[in-house]
Amino acid sequence: MIGCTCAVCRSLDHRDKRLRVSVHLDVDGHSFVIDSGPDFRQQMLRAQVMHLDALLFTHEHKDHTAGLDDIRAYNFRQQTDMPVFAEPRVLDQLKQEFAYIFAEHKYPGVPRVVLHPIERDDTPFDVLGVSVQPLRALHHKLPVLGFRVGGFCYLTDANYLGPETRAQLRDADVIVLNALRREEHISHFTLAQAIEVLEEAAPKRAYLTHISHQLGLHREVEAELPPWIRLAYDGLQVAV
Repeated sequence: MIGCTCAVCRSLDHRDKRLRVSVHLDVDGHSFVIDSGPDFRQQMLRAQVMHLDALLFTHEHKDHTAGLDDIRAYNFRQQTDMPVFAEPRVLDQLKQEFAYIFAEHKYPGVPRVVLHPIERDDTPFDVLGVSVQPLRALHHKLPVLGFRVGGFCYLTDANYLGPETRAQLRDADVIVLNALRREEHISHFTLAQAIEVLEEAAPKRAYLTHISHQLGLHREVEAELPPWIRLAYDGLQVAV
């Protein structure tokens, strides 16, 4: 057994108990999820998301894709294939890692998906009548996507945003942005870097996500932040 003595791991505050990052969107009666990590099934059961219309991926890392297999419950319940939106490179990776889903002769009961490549990062794409604007970022040297839906912007696993993306964040109602820890990291924004991006974008509200235990206790970190920037936590609900 591996034990941990850090304050965050021992905290009794439910906001310090963090599963892998993901977000559920309820837009015009449609139900979307961005990223299905290893905790996808647990998260969807806990949030009681009974219907799912589409799945979007920011990038191909396992902590964002490993839960794809669990969309089969929605296939069964809804009796339809699941639309999956991602860049072609990410879809190719899914085909490798979940080869049984895409086999010519499928085993009965495997997840059923319909792949929709996001071909351009400078043009909105349509998800069941909802316009979604890709937001280009870099995760170290890996190109990743965030998404803007109306006044809501979501960016995780990033440590660089170009001028075009920073411009696309302006006038947002809510921005969700990653802030891994205080110390420099090769592929994630630090707390200070995330705050700098948010201060430039100046949304009405902002939430920091993809938080490691190295950032510190929720209540202590949040006390340092301006009132319009909060730490996200598992189960948080935000109206836009």
